[in-house]
Amino acid sequence: MAERSSPGLSTGEANRLELPDGSSIAYHALPGMSPGILFLGGFMSDMTGTKASHLASWCRDRNRSFVRFDYTGHGASSGSFTEGTISRWSQDALHVLDALTEGPQILVGSSMGGWLMLLVALERPRRVAGLVGIAPAPDFTEELISAKLDDEARAALRRDGIVRLPSEYSDEPYTITRELIDDGRRHLLLAGSIGINCPVRLLHGLRDDAVPWQTSIRLVSALASPDVTITIIKEGDHRLSAEADLARLERTITGLIEAASPAPENR
Repeated sequence: MAERSSPGLSTGEANRLELPDGSSIAYHALPGMSPGILFLGGFMSDMTGTKASHLASWCRDRNRSFVRFDYTGHGASSGSFTEGTISRWSQDALHVLDALTEGPQILVGSSMGGWLMLLVALERPRRVAGLVGIAPAPDFTEELISAKLDDEARAALRRDGIVRLPSEYSDEPYTITRELIDDGRRHLLLAGSIGINCPVRLLHGLRDDAVPWQTSIRLVSALASPDVTITIIKEGDHRLSAEADLARLERTITGLIEAASPAPENR
């Protein structure tokens, strides 16, 4: 569920948002028009990934406000990855939304970021103009990790509080902690109704081998909003970072921007 880094848009050294507990979040921010775009990356990803970097260039060229950041324990932010949980990373996103953005925002969440954007929207409904989920992975700690552990891995997790699993999306194995799994259970969404009422657009690849496309179908059913659409990309993989995928993402965001922007007055 991680995405390899990409040279992308060069914006120099990252800025830092200091948090009350002494940790800090690395970020890049572009000023511009509202509604702004806030990008939430995936598990073990960072803000230099292809989609985040592409959107930075796209927003810069259109004078659109844009923020991308690294969760604590990810990328250039402080902290240890093994101390991270869904609670912690969703709070990181809330800190960024509150401190670094103004006005309505369109949240773009990739993989795990698709889960976190939902949690943020539930906490700050008046700040969210729309959501774009790219292979969104709500409940992944339970359904895609915990439920698939073999007996040996389960025993290691109980005994050591940590297990390392191979990943096709990173050179490093996924480091899974018992606290990550336990905390994830406090934020499960798909079993009930999700009280989000803003427009939601979901993009999912039929060839996604990390997060089943059926997850997005279930998410459509769970969301309270009547304005939810899903696009299944027949040849799409988990990353959805090909040129055609990025163009589709641009069109999707443009549609939400136009819907959220006030109509011009008649003269």
